[in-house]
Amino acid sequence: MTATATDTASAPDDAGRWASVSAVGALPVAAVVGGLVSLVGLEVIGAVDWPAYNSSNVARSLTTLGQVVSIAFLVVAALLYRYGRSSFGQLLASTIGISGLVTVTLGMPLGATRLYLFGLSVDQQFRTEYLTRLTDSPRLSDMTYADLPPYYPAGWFWWGGRFAAARGLDGWEAYKPWAIISMAVAAAVAVVLWNRMVGTDKGSALALAVTVATLMYASPEPYSAVLILLGVPLLITMLYALRGRSRLAGGVVGDLRGTSWAAVAASGLFLGLCAAFYTLYAGLFALVACLMALYLVVSGWVAAKNVSRPDAEVRAARRNVVVTVGVRLLAMAAVSGITALTVWTPYLLDRLSGDAAGSGTATHYLPERGSWLPMPMFEWSLLGALTMAGFVWLVLRFRTRTTAMALGIAVVAVYLFCLLSMAATAAGTTLLAFRLEPMLVAILSAAGVFAAAELAAQAVRRFGDVRTVIGALAVAAAVTVAQGIPGHLSTDITIAYTDTDGTGQRADKRPAGAESYFPRINELIAEQTGTPARETIVLTADYGFLSVFPYRGFQGLTSHYANPLAEFDKRAATIATWAESSTPDELIGHLDTSPWPPPTVFLFRHSDDGYTLRLARDVYPNDPNVERYTVTFDPAAFADNRFQITTVGPFVLVVRQ
Repeated sequence: MTATATDTASAPDDAGRWASVSAVGALPVAAVVGGLVSLVGLEVIGAVDWPAYNSSNVARSLTTLGQVVSIAFLVVAALLYRYGRSSFGQLLASTIGISGLVTVTLGMPLGATRLYLFGLSVDQQFRTEYLTRLTDSPRLSDMTYADLPPYYPAGWFWWGGRFAAARGLDGWEAYKPWAIISMAVAAAVAVVLWNRMVGTDKGSALALAVTVATLMYASPEPYSAVLILLGVPLLITMLYALRGRSRLAGGVVGDLRGTSWAAVAASGLFLGLCAAFYTLYAGLFALVACLMALYLVVSGWVAAKNVSRPDAEVRAARRNVVVTVGVRLLAMAAVSGITALTVWTPYLLDRLSGDAAGSGTATHYLPERGSWLPMPMFEWSLLGALTMAGFVWLVLRFRTRTTAMALGIAVVAVYLFCLLSMAATAAGTTLLAFRLEPMLVAILSAAGVFAAAELAAQAVRRFGDVRTVIGALAVAAAVTVAQGIPGHLSTDITIAYTDTDGTGQRADKRPAGAESYFPRINELIAEQTGTPARETIVLTADYGFLSVFPYRGFQGLTSHYANPLAEFDKRAATIATWAESSTPDELIGHLDTSPWPPPTVFLFRHSDDGYTLRLARDVYPNDPNVERYTVTFDPAAFADNRFQITTVGPFVLVVRQ
């Protein structure tokens, strides 16, 4: 690998520049500004009684207006940079613009509902459940089960819980503002990283492209969206950390004295953040780091032989390459491991103790889109054209541009991860690689901006000063793609209005579902048990109840979301055994000999056959991968003064006295 004169602002010396003292000082400023812009924006939006998004175009028009204003701030930031004006003004304008874009794009369409994208349905149900648990208590705990450490990374949810507690909100109600604010903060920090690496003009464009792609493809999963926004610019820092300050002329990596330890630490912290937020992305970025290190070692190994020198010097040079890159990679891994342990320590200790064991089925999921390679560059759209330009640019500039090399290796890693996931299906599992498509689109979008910048420079050389025309076209394209985001998310937005929220209301003012009885059921449980919700274990198949109130559940939604230590299948078999009880003594005998803390509250659905629970079993490799089945309890098993039975709408609440 060589560096040439074409390696411009994204060259090694500049790629790590953000880690300088001035840049580090800008990061907390960006985070505060982004958080304030989003918080104030959501408060303003929430102060008005808007019509439901799925029944009116008012919110859509105001969303577009807000997007145009936000992009205008980014244009101002770029102009201030071009004319050498206030660097602090550039910082404010760019962070206000990008965080405002996130806030208005998601906050305005959801302005008339308390729920986030996808409401309290499917995956959003267990995510809300997790936030509800960690809002109730800062102690790391499983999203469902009592007395178990968390298996799914708790980082994003723990901080969301602290946000909810500080604001005096229930977990389910805090989910929407926390999702939007956390993404706005991440976008604001990311725009500073881009600005420091390539200048505010290109940096604002890059942040805009990555943010738009992320909102379009990853916003329903906010903790992954945060990692995408930060991860794309940090790919360049990661390569710089492994390569060092040398430009690698002739393939030389220098020695450890040329290491930017600030970049190594920043890369390690980010990898640790990934492990604390989302295991899948931690695996992806770890793979990227390893591929970068391998490429650097192979390039340096080959370059050492190509230079005329004695064999002893060649061997010494090769040894230096391996040691230098290896030490940097290991240091990065050490920092990431220490960071990850802040979240993973309780689970690892329980797992290593041998007191509880189990294997999860989290990777037993292969939707149709996971059976082919994502190719966003061939989609017929403006974003498709941008990613196609980015793909071509990466291929052409891979060996001559630091940025192209970093982004290109990441693209290779995504496709390699997808292929490994497909291969894993032969072993009865997957790697869930289909969830990496948003990352791929974001990386290619960033590359597309670099491609557009080169084309614009060529146009200026050929046609004269046409920068105004190019800028106007770029802004128009950005507005066009941004205003299409709510349409792309229309199904998710609609569900946020049609699902029943934690107060028992639907945001579209139509009749609420059975979940409208949940607040009353919560009051009855408190009256009849006299114990806090966190100390009460509930057996129910209506997991929306566990999403809005901090009770512990005896059984999880599906085995794919269940903690491996919880022994999901054994619990399901135990519930089926309990359902065979015909007398109260028999049922209580089963409950008292349960290998896990038994439920003291049962929330059933009423049917002609008895009290029912609709449970789930894993049927992978089928798609859908979950099969629902019903377990029916005989009412006679609860006909005793040791149980208090209350009928609430379609529900039967049974509380053990």
